[in-house]
Amino acid sequence: MAVRTARNVRTAGIAAVAAAVVAMTAAGCGSSGSGSGSAKGSGSDSTASAKSGAKSGAQAGANDDGGAKGAVDPATLSQLPARMAADGTAIVVGDPKAPNTVKVYEDPRCPYCMHFEQGGGSALAKLVKDGKVKVEYTIASFLDANFGGSSSKKAANAMRAAVDAGKFPEFHSAVFENQPEEPADGFTDAFLLKIADTVKGLNTTAFQKAVKDQTHKDWVATSEKAFEASGSQGTPTVLVNGKKVTPEKAVYDATAFATALKALGIS
Repeated sequence: MAVRTARNVRTAGIAAVAAAVVAMTAAGCGSSGSGSGSAKGSGSDSTASAKSGAKSGAQAGANDDGGAKGAVDPATLSQLPARMAADGTAIVVGDPKAPNTVKVYEDPRCPYCMHFEQGGGSALAKLVKDGKVKVEYTIASFLDANFGGSSSKKAANAMRAAVDAGKFPEFHSAVFENQPEEPADGFTDAFLLKIADTVKGLNTTAFQKAVKDQTHKDWVATSEKAFEASGSQGTPTVLVNGKKVTPEKAVYDATAFATALKALGIS
């Protein structure tokens, strides 16, 4: 499987991807065994169902060479500090003294999380860089139970290892940028290490051992439990200072998400 980087991905399919995002509104990946298209993502109180055509179009954007990719500049990501939260579960990106907190719940296999990262995530990265926001990521892995396999768990474990290596923001972005088809068990050790090759200085002997040995498997299980305890019923779920983003579909578009954040007092 080829690995994409933020610098070399073409954007010929952006119109189709944008149409899919509009169609899917606030839908996401459900944590009740339903896969995608029936989640209460983005802090929603009402279940939204995406049309199958919209879902397949969105997924095409995640995996086809013509999809829209690489919304966040790698140079920006490399400047963002990351550490474990005091509870040892959430991964915090940004200045700990930042006045605003955005909580993000994601599953590595979720195509809607990929769309968030390419859309709203790019706007969020700029605010983190400017010291206005810190982001607390809770990484779920329920899609392994929905579809079988261990891709979510393996990718989550690798993300945790990237925190230890000081490379979480870059690797986290690269994982979603190279996301396999949701039903496929595509995040193998070998593929995760290929992705790590795109992040300068990450693919060390220590990182390889952590990936292959599933060093952080206990953390992966704890992180999934934290997701379940949060009350979130799907991914992505995005809360800004504890408040829902409105309109919910704004999380999938950089401009719309920036506008939504401004309405919440963040710009």
